[in-house]
Amino acid sequence: MSALTQLKKLQKAAAVVTEKVKPVVAGAVEKVLPIEAGATADTATPAKTAAGLKFQEFWYGPKHEDRKLGDLYIPGTGLYKHREWRGFRDTMYYYNMIWLYNYGSIVSTIMHNKGALIPFLKGTWRYRWMGQAYLPVLHWFDRCLEGMRGETLKASAWHFNGITRAVVTQLCEFFTTDKNLNHGKETEKWSKTIAHKETVAGATFYPFRDELYHIPLEMIPYFVTCHCNNHVVLHYIDAVQGIGLPGDPCPMCQAEAGLFVLNDMPDYSPVLITTNEACDGSVATAILQDWFLNRPLFAFPQPMRWDDPLVQENCQREVENCWKFVEEQFGVKFNWDKYVEYAEKANKMTLFEREKWDVAANTPNYPINGVGQALYRIFYSQWGWRQLWADTDARVKKIMDKCVDRNINTLPKTRHRVIAWSCAPLYYSAWCTWAYNCWGLNTVINMDSLMFDKLLRTDTYENALEDMAWYNEMAPMRMMAVGGHEHIFMLWHYMEQFNCDMVAMYDQLQCKGMQGVVGMFEDEFRARGIHAFWIPHALPDKRTVSRKEIRQRINDYMFTVMQEEPLDPTLLDFDDDNSW
Repeated sequence: MSALTQLKKLQKAAAVVTEKVKPVVAGAVEKVLPIEAGATADTATPAKTAAGLKFQEFWYGPKHEDRKLGDLYIPGTGLYKHREWRGFRDTMYYYNMIWLYNYGSIVSTIMHNKGALIPFLKGTWRYRWMGQAYLPVLHWFDRCLEGMRGETLKASAWHFNGITRAVVTQLCEFFTTDKNLNHGKETEKWSKTIAHKETVAGATFYPFRDELYHIPLEMIPYFVTCHCNNHVVLHYIDAVQGIGLPGDPCPMCQAEAGLFVLNDMPDYSPVLITTNEACDGSVATAILQDWFLNRPLFAFPQPMRWDDPLVQENCQREVENCWKFVEEQFGVKFNWDKYVEYAEKANKMTLFEREKWDVAANTPNYPINGVGQALYRIFYSQWGWRQLWADTDARVKKIMDKCVDRNINTLPKTRHRVIAWSCAPLYYSAWCTWAYNCWGLNTVINMDSLMFDKLLRTDTYENALEDMAWYNEMAPMRMMAVGGHEHIFMLWHYMEQFNCDMVAMYDQLQCKGMQGVVGMFEDEFRARGIHAFWIPHALPDKRTVSRKEIRQRINDYMFTVMQEEPLDPTLLDFDDDNSW
């Protein structure tokens, strides 16, 4: 019996038990308190008897102020002694749809990629980042979804499942194509795969879909690994400094180059397409990558002042040059019909993203937590339209429509609506989940979530080319963080649009561009009377500022400036430096 069959049987058995027990428990609970659609311990009608209180805590889980989530951690690790009890329904949902379902998705995705199993096992053994980051990945889910209940748990979980399937699919493509795992042989798939920097939009390759593959170069070995295990990339940062690179450049660029220094990057493509997004540090990384790879390279530049009308004609030529490079290297012609097909599919995702933003901005019914929303948006933008994204959106839309129709308050302990701005600490994506559980800070939107907000016209080639140029320029960080001071000050517009009353201001200590505008932001915060707390960090390098120090900065602001008390005091101070 295959592992996939065993997992499916286990999940089916668990679901059967849940369905058998659920009506019995529900009947008992209903005698002492009503079971409300979408209710949680914080929103359900209070029970009036001792038996009712016990049933209520069993069914819904403890109320927010009674959870004491910090007491679940093993001292010095931030790891759980045991899973949290979210109430009967949500605990069963978490077990079935996050643990079992995601394990099943991992296995089934590998099995459905023909010939991927053996290369996948080889890749797990061959690459350091694979074992260190992806084997403990579900602990990352625990952190990011900690404390979530009801529809918020469900919608956020589907976003993580979409990311999981995307990552495993890319891993299968990596390893089945990788020359390092094929005794140096250039397979047919290797000769049909485009390698591109993770910040080159996946939409660029719509004209060649179904004939060529494309995989973002650093998304899997670098970007995801930082989130899953905050220790992984430190090894690569040290490696590139070991060959003489100073320690002050952006640690993201250092880590990406360090992968090549240690020969820890799959060799899966005959070409490389690079970009200068987000900054000159990325150009330096590309130079090192070109040095190590030594193969045809196309530099796909984006202008610093990205919305200057004077540069648009040149930007359109760069898009065309990129398409010509692909045609010349792979012998595959630009396919207008394919571009139209996939651009129109991508437009549907963009429209749904705007619908999500509208619900998030104007109602308390948005069922997606901050980390799920941000990472999902980054992933599907960088890899381009895929059927798995459409499937995920369809599931999330049903949940969101239910929340709106029934006016379900999805995050009922919200005290402040927060917009997170600038470049985030990759080693601590779950800080906003912690901030809600501890302080009631609801991160409604992130800066990087607002990238690529452009519908692509498909009526004429000229309009398509113009829109692709604009789309490519609206990349993560380029659009706001390093696109000119007037663009990073778009914060005020988005803060008003999303009805936020507080700013989480990221302070990337090794980003020379952002360091130059700290004083300007401070002046604006004072002049506008805006509450903002600064989160110092070094992107993937948690040695500069630890996760504990980030939490302490927020604690200090909430105590001294806001003069508020925490919802869950057990989350104020704990040591998780040695945990994933």
